[in-house]
Amino acid sequence: MLVAAPLMMLMLAAAPQGGDAVGAGRKAYSDCLSKQIQPALDRKLSLGDFQSALKDKCGDKETAFRAAIVADDKSSGMSEKDAQSDADEQISEYKDKIVSEFEDYSKS
Repeated sequence: MLVAAPLMMLMLAAAPQGGDAVGAGRKAYSDCLSKQIQPALDRKLSLGDFQSALKDKCGDKETAFRAAIVADDKSSGMSEKDAQSDADEQISEYKDKIVSEFEDYSKS
């Protein structure tokens, strides 16, 4: 289970501290993503199946994280389009990191 520890520490270090919705959403989403690696490795999932599992297992956390980012960005004066783009980028970054980690561990 310690396979995801380095990524999780990186993600938690980047998370804002305190009770804000974005920080809480980020933590919940990154925790969910990290928890999917070891079971997927144990089951020897393909990359595509792993990506599907992320969507199935963490979709609700992703939705909440996205909503928190968009609401926060809009409250800061960002347009809806830019707020959605920011949310897309942040979520993509988390997915890319976890998929990359899964690929690295799958090759081991």
